[in-house]
Amino acid sequence: MPQGAIRHVLTADGDRWVVRRDGEDRLIEGGLADLLALPLDEARARLDAATPTDAGTGVAAPVDLQEVWAAGVTYERSRDERMAESTEASIYDRVYVAERPEVFFKAPAGRVVAPGEPVGIRVDSDWDVPEPELGLVFTSRGELFGYVPGNDMSSRSIEGDNPLYLPQAKVYEAACALGPAIVPAWEVEGPFDIRLEIERDGATAFEGTTSTSTITRTAEDLGAWLFAAMPFPAGAVLLTGTGIVPPESFTLAAGDVVRVTIDRVGVLENPVREVGTDLRGRAAGGAR
Repeated sequence: MPQGAIRHVLTADGDRWVVRRDGEDRLIEGGLADLLALPLDEARARLDAATPTDAGTGVAAPVDLQEVWAAGVTYERSRDERMAESTEASIYDRVYVAERPEVFFKAPAGRVVAPGEPVGIRVDSDWDVPEPELGLVFTSRGELFGYVPGNDMSSRSIEGDNPLYLPQAKVYEAACALGPAIVPAWEVEGPFDIRLEIERDGATAFEGTTSTSTITRTAEDLGAWLFAAMPFPAGAVLLTGTGIVPPESFTLAAGDVVRVTIDRVGVLENPVREVGTDLRGRAAGGAR
């Protein structure tokens, strides 16, 4: 566990927030929302004041009241693939070079999947991929507080049919995973290498790597646009887009395991399951 890592743990007495210091867990006063409501220097002081504790064994997603948002088309690789899949290719090229980024809502805190829990693929989609992304954690004042591994599950077939279907391609049951911990921004410095591995039947079905050094926008720029016209009193998480896209011949299947590794930040691993019911009456768990 990286130095300074902040985890949301489950204990017999309820949820707790702990920080890793000098090889031991220390209890943080209050929850993440309380921490992110503070100015950045006060939040750091609260972490420094955390007291030793015996952490629980269960790990929850590292959010409590935060919304999760996401930015798209921030890597050239992502732009190219979304142009290739879409019936309206030019809009992705335009947003890639525009001053205003693509920013969209991804999940409320209560719908975020924890490490080890299944992420979802829609039964009414025939082309589904994980999107391994660096998550930025912001205070209520829009200050960069930390980093967290994220998985922005996506239906390429639904979004490719029509860009206006983006919410259905991106926002559904178990479509967002975060964890295992938030690493404060003062503990690590980017750029960060990102690795995606997908296992199927015990073998590697796909693997790829990228670096946040190739992202076209800065954390400060993305955060400024997120906070430009929306208050976040409990802070917010912003996923920063993906630079790893499996080939067009690949789609996720139930039973796959997705592993997102961000160096010096953490490893997020989740199995895959089907979710929802399509309009042809095939319920989750049916044959593809």
